[in-house]
Amino acid sequence: MVDRQDIDAAAARIAPHVVRTPVMDVAGFGLPWSVEFKLEQVQHTGSFKARGAFNTMLGGPVPKAGLVAASGGNHGAAVAFAARALGHRAAIFVPKMAGPAKIGLIERTGADLYVVDGEYANALQAAQAYEAETGAMQIHAYDAPATVAGQGTCLREWEDQGLRAETVLIAVGGGGLIAGAMAWLRGARKVVAVEPETSCALNAALGAGAPVDVEVSGIAANALGARRIGQICFDLARTFKAESVLVSDEAIATAQRALWQERRQLVEPAGATALAALMSGAYVPAPGERVAVLVCGGNVAPDPLG
Repeated sequence: MVDRQDIDAAAARIAPHVVRTPVMDVAGFGLPWSVEFKLEQVQHTGSFKARGAFNTMLGGPVPKAGLVAASGGNHGAAVAFAARALGHRAAIFVPKMAGPAKIGLIERTGADLYVVDGEYANALQAAQAYEAETGAMQIHAYDAPATVAGQGTCLREWEDQGLRAETVLIAVGGGGLIAGAMAWLRGARKVVAVEPETSCALNAALGAGAPVDVEVSGIAANALGARRIGQICFDLARTFKAESVLVSDEAIATAQRALWQERRQLVEPAGATALAALMSGAYVPAPGERVAVLVCGGNVAPDPLG
């Protein structure tokens, strides 16, 4: 299991390569109390994923065959960006549902891009076949210790920036970001996992007592559309008793619009999913409970300035 020492080491390793993303404390969004935000959508390539990508590449030797990754879009863009920055070749496999904005973002990095039919699970199968054939190093989007440790630097950084909230809401797809948060916090703050009703791998796993396959669809599926939750995330969620809530596509879209209209923060549906839990009432804080929301991605489709 990833621990705080792993995350400390990751933070030192990636510090020259990633953005220290801003935080803000704001009122509004129809809520009777203010909310602390961390704006990871301003990270390189528009999501927190660069943290795990750089940590993996800097943690050991990269083979001559280079790197390979499967992604719904954001992870692939981050791996491609980090590979270019560090001088490595990268092959990125994404499903068509990644959409033109994320596919275009990967194309601009110069990585070898392969678009496959289906969803993330199909891209992962293709990436694993490429790994076996070429000897390239696989960088898993969420269920690998180096990835999770890299994502954990986000909460480490946020605490260093003065996070006050007792409760942190985090959107979940495959579970890398929330796993890193739980590995860093280790129960010191409540972690609330927020998933779309139609892409809810962690919620289903907690209900079943083990990771299980789920169907994925909806407006956030190209970022939160993992068919099965990562084992690392599942184990941490059970150990530290993460709370799980679900939100509708309508609630996600409402939160996405509110972030733009009230704070001029342009985010993709996945980036608004955690806030949707507060605005819709899927998560209701106790009286006096201070809450924080991790805004995790900004690759809007279609790209308004593309």
